[in-house]
Amino acid sequence: MGAALLSLALVQCKKQEPAPEAPQAQVQQAQTQQAQTPATVSDVLKAPRPQGGEYLGLYLVDKKVGYVFNDLGPVPGRGDRVRSINELHFKAQVGARLSERVHREERIYEARPGGKLVAFTIEQRGDGGNQTLVGTATPGGLSVVRKRPGMPDETVNLPPTTEVVEDADQVRVALLRQANVSGSAMDGTDLGTYKMSTTVQPAEERLISGVKVKVGKAVSLSEKEKVPVTAWVAEDGRMLELEYGQTMKARAEPEDVAKRLDLVEVFGLTRVVLPKALPPEAQAIPGQVKLVMENLPEKFRRDTYRQKYEAQPDGRVLVTLSARAPDPKRLAPRPLADPEGGENLKNSIIIESHSPQIRELATQLVGSEKDAYTAAKKIVGWVATNLKKDYGASADRATDVLRQRKGDCTEHSLLTVSLLRASGIPARRVDGVIYMVNQDGVPALYWHEWVEAFVGEWTQMDPTFNQVVADATHFGVGLEGNAEITPLIGTLKVVEVK
Repeated sequence: MGAALLSLALVQCKKQEPAPEAPQAQVQQAQTQQAQTPATVSDVLKAPRPQGGEYLGLYLVDKKVGYVFNDLGPVPGRGDRVRSINELHFKAQVGARLSERVHREERIYEARPGGKLVAFTIEQRGDGGNQTLVGTATPGGLSVVRKRPGMPDETVNLPPTTEVVEDADQVRVALLRQANVSGSAMDGTDLGTYKMSTTVQPAEERLISGVKVKVGKAVSLSEKEKVPVTAWVAEDGRMLELEYGQTMKARAEPEDVAKRLDLVEVFGLTRVVLPKALPPEAQAIPGQVKLVMENLPEKFRRDTYRQKYEAQPDGRVLVTLSARAPDPKRLAPRPLADPEGGENLKNSIIIESHSPQIRELATQLVGSEKDAYTAAKKIVGWVATNLKKDYGASADRATDVLRQRKGDCTEHSLLTVSLLRASGIPARRVDGVIYMVNQDGVPALYWHEWVEAFVGEWTQMDPTFNQVVADATHFGVGLEGNAEITPLIGTLKVVEVK
């Protein structure tokens, strides 16, 4: 979530738009703070907030699966610098395995209005692998040193980010100004910079300690995550609640309460139970199945070569899922241009398709094969055969997956996409649900990830289950491991199987 900027780069201006009036007490408090704070200091330091940071318990479908800690303030002894700290702790049962993950980010900015990011440290521990990313500004952009246990340090040079100090807490800045704020933020996993905006909403009354009080409300939206995050903030600056769709929330709690977690089995908690088993033709190639769904927002109803949607009079949606092999007449030789402009051929700190180890393996697997689909099938078959299926043994980077040779659907998909791109085949990860019947005998759709490759036309493939054509039991709703599917978890329902 942070990176350094070129020290002489121009500061991106923040867009401001009119917004509803603030509660009078909040306006007075902000005016008092502004009068006491030099004008040369960013609004992010003028906004009220709890001293020493704040804890919020993280709930999924009303079960606590983690907690977050946030803090922001001047760097001790450096009035010209601001430090932002964000921590996420996650703990849940994933199948038979206990998954624990810690993600901590510390970012340093110039303290002036529009102050640039000058440094960051990102630490990741537990499920997903251990690594530390240390970033600093350079004359040409960003220099990021990647540190992993037992491995030599790597240095990655990136272009500068447009993130500035106000982006460290757009919610409180927007509520202080009573104006909408637009900016950008560097993602803490792939180090890409994405647009981000926060819109101020009318103040609301909330029940706090048995007393109704007015609280500020703002909605933030990231270009990457595509999930509106609604924040409620007390007049004294306390973050009371964050809402990520209907089923995931973060609530303000004392430290000891926030750290007390439920032991949740994620697969069972988030699955979509079916009224009956899917017919055999759903798993055939070619194959098809029809499902009547509830609580599927319109933005997810995009007709594709695999999925068709028909709105029903009662508000439900008839979804037709189909699968077929790609048309032999449209198959093309590699390398192929990306029909979407190049995004699906990019190398990144996660995909790592330019890594020597990834390129070497891709060459071994594909050899002199020119047909893109034949090459893709070789890659999918190798990943399916050589990666041990181990749910809860995650790795967030392709070279780590290759080294440990195990993982769940996300590791299978990540390595496959990396090898496909290294072979000149545009590819991306697909997030959605897949049909399974587990030990309890209940037919259900479980959250899953697979891949889509462009071989002259787009085709979906599933390296976890060694399917060179992903069958019609796959229902895709998002791309590239993004959080856009979050609002569907715990709300999506299938009421009829046809």
